[in-house]
Amino acid sequence: MVCKRKGAGVPACTPCKQPLCPPSSPTSEGAPTEAGGDAVRAGGTAPSSAQQQHECGDADCREPPENPCDCHREPSPETPDINQLPPSILLKIFSNLSLDERCLSASLVCKYWRDLCLDFQFWKQLDLSSRQQVTDELLEKIASRSQNIIEINISDCRSMSDTGVCVLAFKCPGLLRYTAYRCKQLSDTSIIAVASHCPLLQKVHVGNQDKLTDEGLKQLGSKCRELKDIHFGQCYKISDEGMIVIAKGCLKLQRIYMQENKLVTDQSVKAFAEHCPELQYVGFMGCSVTSKGVIHLTKLRNLSSLDLRHITELDNETVMEIVKRCKNLSSLNLCLNWIINDRCVEVIAKEGQNLKELYLVSCKITDYALIAIGRYSMTIETVDVGWCKEITDQGATLIAQSSKSLRYLGLMRCDKVNEVTVEQLVQQYPHITFSTVLQDCKRTLERAYQMGWTPNMSAASS
Repeated sequence: MVCKRKGAGVPACTPCKQPLCPPSSPTSEGAPTEAGGDAVRAGGTAPSSAQQQHECGDADCREPPENPCDCHREPSPETPDINQLPPSILLKIFSNLSLDERCLSASLVCKYWRDLCLDFQFWKQLDLSSRQQVTDELLEKIASRSQNIIEINISDCRSMSDTGVCVLAFKCPGLLRYTAYRCKQLSDTSIIAVASHCPLLQKVHVGNQDKLTDEGLKQLGSKCRELKDIHFGQCYKISDEGMIVIAKGCLKLQRIYMQENKLVTDQSVKAFAEHCPELQYVGFMGCSVTSKGVIHLTKLRNLSSLDLRHITELDNETVMEIVKRCKNLSSLNLCLNWIINDRCVEVIAKEGQNLKELYLVSCKITDYALIAIGRYSMTIETVDVGWCKEITDQGATLIAQSSKSLRYLGLMRCDKVNEVTVEQLVQQYPHITFSTVLQDCKRTLERAYQMGWTPNMSAASS
C-alpha cells in the first residue's frame, strides 16, 4: 500500500514516485517527521509510530532509497544458468559428448565452454580415425596444446604423413596406445619415431601398412619393453627377423595378432611361446605356420583365446594337444581348416573345461560333431558351423536339445538344414540364437522397426 502524505502545499506524488512507507524514526530527538510536520502545520497532531505502521501496512518499514521510484520495482527473477554449475559438473557432462560434438558444437557456444572443451582430460584419448581433415599441421597443433596424450587412433587418415606422426611422438612421450590401421602412406619412419620417443608404449596396432618392415619392428622390440598388445596383420614385408626381436625384447606381451603375413613362419611362433609367458591372445590367421610351430603354444598356461584360421598344415592331433594342455582356453577359432574332423571336435568338447566359443566354419565335420558338443560340453555357449555341408536337421536339433550352455548356433549356408526346422527350433528354444540367412534378415528387420523405420509403400508399389 502506498503511504499518503497530508498537508497543504505539498504536491501529491504519483504512485510510481512515492516510497513504500514514511521514515520510521525522527532524524533527531524531538524533531517531527516530515509527515508529522505537515500534519502540525495543518493544525493537527503528528501521527504516532503505531499509526504510521498501520497506514503503511508494514511494521518493518525501512528507510526509502534515494530514488523513490526504485521502491516499486520488483526484482526480476533469476534466470537459471547452466554456467552456474561447478566446472567439474560441466566437464562431466561434456565427457559424454563425442569429439565432433565438443569441437564443432559445444565449443562454439561461448568462450567459457570453449575453454572447458579444451580441458586436458578430453585430449588424453583421441579417436581421429577416418577424418581426412587430419593433416600434419593439425597433429602438430594437437600435440602442442596437449602433451599428455596417452592414446591416439589415426586409422584411415590419408592426409597426414610420417612428419605429423614424428612431431606427435616427440611432443607426447607419455603415449601408451597407438593405432593406425590402413595408413598406407606411413613407413618405418613413423613407427621408429614412436618407439624412440614413447618408451612406455603398451599397444601398437598398425595393420595393413604396406611400407612397414622389420626395421620398424626391431626398434619397437629394443626400446618399448612395456609392450603388451601388437597387431601387424597384412603388413606383408614383416618377417621372422623383426618378430623374433619383439618376442625377445617385449616379455610382457599379452596379445599378438597376425593376418596373412606370409613371411612369418614357425620360428616366430616358437619365439613368442618361449619368451612371452604372459600371452593370453594369439592369432596367426593365414600365416605360413604349421603344426610344428603351433605345438609350442602348449607352453602358454595363460592362453585364453587362439585364432588359427586358415592354417594350411594344421593337423587334428596338434589342436587336441593344445586344448588338453591350455586349461584356460575360452575361445578357439579353427575356421577354414579343411582337415578338422568329428574326432577332433569330440576331444575339444571333452577336454575344453573352460571353452565358451568354438568356430568351425568350413571344417570337415558332420552332425556327430554337434551331437558331441551337446553331450560332453557344459561350458560352450557359441558354436558356428556355417558352410559345413554335411550338417543336417538332426545335428541342429540334437545339440539344441542336449546342450545346457548353448546360446548361439551358426548355421549359415548349411544347405541340408531345413529353414522350417530352424523356425521350429527358434520357437522351442528362445534362449538360443540360430543364425541363417533368413533368421538374420528377420532380426535385422525387427531392429529397424524398433528404431522407427517404416517401409515406403509408395516407392514399393511404383
